[in-house]
Amino acid sequence: MKLGARIFKTGIAVTLALFLAALLHLPSPVFAGISAVFAMQPTIYRSYLSLVEQVQANIIGAVLAVIAVLLFGRDPFIIGLTLMIVIALCLKMRLESTISVALVTVIAIMEYTDKQFIEFAVIRFLTIMLGIFAAFVVNLIFLPPKYEKKLYEKITENTENILKWIRIHTRHASEHHILKEDIEKMKENMTKLEHLYLMYKEERTYFRKNRFQKSRKLVLYRQMIVATNRALETLKLLHRFENELYHMPLEFQQIIRSQLDCLLHYHEQILLKFIGKVKHLPRTDTVNETHHERMRLIEAFYAHHHQSHEYYLFSLVGMIIDYSEQLERLDKLIDSFHHYHHDSSLAKTLVND
Repeated sequence: MKLGARIFKTGIAVTLALFLAALLHLPSPVFAGISAVFAMQPTIYRSYLSLVEQVQANIIGAVLAVIAVLLFGRDPFIIGLTLMIVIALCLKMRLESTISVALVTVIAIMEYTDKQFIEFAVIRFLTIMLGIFAAFVVNLIFLPPKYEKKLYEKITENTENILKWIRIHTRHASEHHILKEDIEKMKENMTKLEHLYLMYKEERTYFRKNRFQKSRKLVLYRQMIVATNRALETLKLLHRFENELYHMPLEFQQIIRSQLDCLLHYHEQILLKFIGKVKHLPRTDTVNETHHERMRLIEAFYAHHHQSHEYYLFSLVGMIIDYSEQLERLDKLIDSFHHYHHDSSLAKTLVND
């Protein structure tokens, strides 16, 4: 089992919350620990948003709990009704993610049975807020997440897996059912990759120079994901029309394989060029080769289509062409990025860190 940074940060946040609550002699410090668990977020930006929302939701919960106790008492029915009202208000104010802590606040306040209720309610509210602030501080200071490194690693990992399967499939060496299962896994991995991209996008930069670089990187990584998705869509069509492709003329199969081999090599070269692991060769040579293979494919497609009228080829050939165009766009973006942001430490940051 792998222990990630968030696990450590949650433990540190709970420890800090309990320690501060004990230091301030707050009764029931466990509520500070509970709120710290709920308040922990994967990014600093989300932690800030969570802090703002948690404050709002807890104020709502605390105020309604106090009003309910003063007006109607502490009957279990009243507590349940108050909880429902708090949930409704949080949903109305789009504070869905903070409902749990708000409910804890309500229960923590309404369970008190002695005198000096207002003072007790304030202390309980502050105890819970202490845990939320402890989580925010820990998320801000300790082990800041490196989502860019994770994002690039996942992009390259997913891309390599997809390209490997395309190479195997175009040589008729893949097992149909195994590839089908792997395609489903690849689709899940791409969904996770989109989530990781959002995490990286939410990371905040505090210097103007880094902000411009981050903006360009966001465009770059988005295009990397688009190109990988096109490769996956190409693989899905190859798998879907496996039998039909197998019965095509050998010459046409070889042209498709040649075009795909060219694109796969181009894709790998682009990813390595981004981190400076291959020479920056003139882009026109690679583009011309890609264009040449593309024209061969289009000419072969028209010749074969007029003879056999196999309309399913439209989707496959169209996807291959789209894949090619997305790679060219990615190549241009990487050249532009290196022109404006020459970073010799990029490979070390993304790979060897």
